[in-house]
Amino acid sequence: MERAFGIIPATSGAITFIWIICVAIGLILIGVIGLMASMGYQARHATFTVSEQGLRISPGLYSRFIPKEAIVTEEVRVLDLNTETAYKPKWRVNGAGLPGYNAGWFKLQNKEKALLFVTDRSSVVYIPTTENYSVMLSVSDAGEFAELLRRWD
Repeated sequence: MERAFGIIPATSGAITFIWIICVAIGLILIGVIGLMASMGYQARHATFTVSEQGLRISPGLYSRFIPKEAIVTEEVRVLDLNTETAYKPKWRVNGAGLPGYNAGWFKLQNKEKALLFVTDRSSVVYIPTTENYSVMLSVSDAGEFAELLRRWD
C-alpha cells in the first residue's frame, strides 16, 4: 500500500517575506530600467541653449541653468580628448560612464571637477565657470558654439 503525505503549509509570515522580497527586487529593476532609459534618451536628445541670460542644459538628471556671469568666456575652447589627456575624465563622481556617452559629474585627469555631456571625444566644447567646475559638451558644431560663447556680449 502506498500513501502520500503533504507538507505542513508555511506560516503566513514566511510567504509575506518572500512576496516583500519579490516586490522590492521588481521595484529596483523598474528603477534601473527607467534610469537607463532616461540616460539613453538624454544621449540622443540633450540640448544646449545659449540665451542672453546664460546656458541651459536639458533634459535629464543633470539639467541645469548656468548664468552668463558664471561662465569664463575667454577660456572657452574646443578640445580633442583623444590628444589633450589632461582633460580626460578620470573618475566618475555621480553620472553615467557608458561606452560612447559620459554624462554627469566627473573628476578630470588634471583634478578639475567637470559636468560632462560627451558623446564624441574628438570634438568637445570646454566651458570653465567661476563656480569651481567646468562644463564639457559634445555639440553638433563645436567651433561655432565655442565662438558664440567667446563673443557673448
